[in-house]
Amino acid sequence: MVTNITNFGRSGLSDWLIQRVSAIILAVYTLFMVGFLLFNPGLDFDTWSGLFSQTWMRIFSLLAFVSIAAHAWIGLWTVTTDYLKPTGIRVAVQTIIILVIFVFLVWGVQVLWGA
Repeated sequence: MVTNITNFGRSGLSDWLIQRVSAIILAVYTLFMVGFLLFNPGLDFDTWSGLFSQTWMRIFSLLAFVSIAAHAWIGLWTVTTDYLKPTGIRVAVQTIIILVIFVFLVWGVQVLWGA
């Protein structure tokens, strides 16, 4: 049996499920945002700020950020595992990807919940 150290014990089924659930969340978020923009043709800063000042919208946006991160990590992990055969290069690239995704998440939380 082959053990992959970069998979952190996940199974293919859990990866598949995370990808599908995150895709659904992102689709719903995208449809909501498109609908909001279509139904508010004279959108101004106060309306936009009002939307994102509501707790449910911040939570929805945070859920979308986490979904992007999970979706991206699984997709990029799959690509790097398939196409980067030298272990050192693969682990280095995956480490960079993890750091970039982490920075994205921290920045997103700051934007949503910061003062």
